[in-house]
Amino acid sequence: MKDRASTVGELRASGYNTLPVKVELRQNLIKKLKAGDPLFPTVVGYDDTVLPQITNALLGGQDLILLGERGQAKSRLVRSLVTLLDEFVPVLEGAEIPENPYDPITETGKRIIAEEGDDAMIKWLHRDERFGEKLATPDITIADLIGEVDPIKVAEGRYLEDAMTIHFGLIPRVNRGIFAINELPDLTERIQVGMLNVLEERDVQIRGFRVRLPLDVFLVATANPEDYTNRGRIITPLKDRYGAQVRTHYPQEIAQEISIMEQESTELDLDGHNLYVPAYMKEIIAEITHQARLSPDINQRSGVSVRASVANYEALVANAFRRALRLSEKNIVPRISDLPFIVPSLHGKLEFEAMEEGQEDKITARIFVAAIKKVFDRHFDVGDIESIALAFNEGLTVEIGEAAETADYAAIVKQVEGLKEAVKGLSTRKAEVPAAVEFVLEGLHLHELLNKYTVGHKASFSG
Repeated sequence: MKDRASTVGELRASGYNTLPVKVELRQNLIKKLKAGDPLFPTVVGYDDTVLPQITNALLGGQDLILLGERGQAKSRLVRSLVTLLDEFVPVLEGAEIPENPYDPITETGKRIIAEEGDDAMIKWLHRDERFGEKLATPDITIADLIGEVDPIKVAEGRYLEDAMTIHFGLIPRVNRGIFAINELPDLTERIQVGMLNVLEERDVQIRGFRVRLPLDVFLVATANPEDYTNRGRIITPLKDRYGAQVRTHYPQEIAQEISIMEQESTELDLDGHNLYVPAYMKEIIAEITHQARLSPDINQRSGVSVRASVANYEALVANAFRRALRLSEKNIVPRISDLPFIVPSLHGKLEFEAMEEGQEDKITARIFVAAIKKVFDRHFDVGDIESIALAFNEGLTVEIGEAAETADYAAIVKQVEGLKEAVKGLSTRKAEVPAAVEFVLEGLHLHELLNKYTVGHKASFSG
């Protein structure tokens, strides 16, 4: 920072050119595209769908509306746009809002330049300070977004019609930056008109006083399709102000859901224990979310957030950790029998359609069954392991459960002919034997080759 200009004169002498924020975003985007750098590395599953549309909007200098259900990374996408700004830009020191040192727009900024000229001091603003966002609620006022007459300044002797009496709101305070309105349809139409005036007409009336504000702001908004039409609406002139409406979506592939799940889940202190999560258990957690998104018993207008996968994964690991602590085992390995313990986290993320009380558990059970069967069929051709079921035809019964010890499963593998080979096909890691045994037996049961009897958190399988 020491080698950067500290006055307007030094900045001018250095040959620095200020750019409108949309041009700045566009130029940095072009650099990334030419270098082949990922635009938003932490956003998964949008490479061939959403990101090209956002890229086109930025290249075209268009403001954006991101339209999608909850948990589709809309807020993350909006905040990631900051990475396309220059790391630092110069602004006029002493001004109330971030001002272009060469062309201030407020009365304070103009006065500083008029009085101090090239000796006016500047400061360098980091890109993280050039982003603002606001969740739209019906109680938001013009004062919040645009500004209000400051009674303190009036008390100091200024007249109401003096532009110097204005206390600026959120949008002016991210001049030369990015401003995001989340859930835009919830904003009252009167406030939307005020936004339109300041962004399109470049002026706004505050307490009857017309303030000229040629702001340089890149505007982004998010909305849920349900809210977009039901709870509120975006007034046509404001909607027309946005150049592009981009539809987001949930991960289309299980691998993408798993990647997000692993990326976003909280990394816990496991007190020196070893964590092994079999790939098929991760698949089951992701598949549960996908099946919920297909269920007619779940309100799809609200959507089933990716946060459901993340929360369920955390709950799965937590229950396996609880078992390891209780049984004094060193390894944490989630199993099929841990799945009932993710129900509280899953129900917190779902909106069930109107139905009789008590149906939620039945719907959840159907989702679990569909998910486990689908993942099982990815890993096995049931015909290849059908022989395992034959071992139960002579009266063999095995009991498993969420609280069973690892050693109990080693005994089951020895008892059941063919089970050892199936388990090894899933993993050669000894710690994962219990999870593999439960997965194989559950899959055979779902294909109606084994009977299953459940009491509490224990289950017995028989022929």
